[in-house]
Amino acid sequence: MIENISAVHHDHAIEHQGHPAIWTGLYTGTLLNIVMLGALFAANRIPGLEHYALERNAASYSLFVILMLIPVCRFLNRPVQMFASAMIGWTMFAAGYDIAGMYFLNLFNNLRTPFQALIEGAIIYGVIAVGSWVGGMILFATSHPMAPRHRRINDVTSHRS
Repeated sequence: MIENISAVHHDHAIEHQGHPAIWTGLYTGTLLNIVMLGALFAANRIPGLEHYALERNAASYSLFVILMLIPVCRFLNRPVQMFASAMIGWTMFAAGYDIAGMYFLNLFNNLRTPFQALIEGAIIYGVIAVGSWVGGMILFATSHPMAPRHRRINDVTSHRS
């Protein structure tokens, strides 16, 4: 009886937990937007950092790339979940980038449009997911024999009546 209650509670907890790819994508998208807004704010609203523009941009880009790798590292051996998670986060970023363009004038004139950013992210994450899939197939192929399995004569059934 107690085991059944704990099993029901465990199943109920899993239902409310959600899919890890969705949550990873939501967290990644939120973090990417925070970094983007911080970088835009630092570049446009803090004139004292203009002398350190190269360092400021390098720090922003580095942090942005590290955050982009969250879904890749989390789902390295599961390319479908990796791509789904990454695209959720990247779509959130593209939406935030589009909204940021309303407040930071000429943002899209100096950089790319939100659609271009969305497509570039999809291509990058797609290539990484395919690379992960191919790498997994290569590892699987090298760890398993390639020759067909030989059957014993007793295992073969005769089709004669």
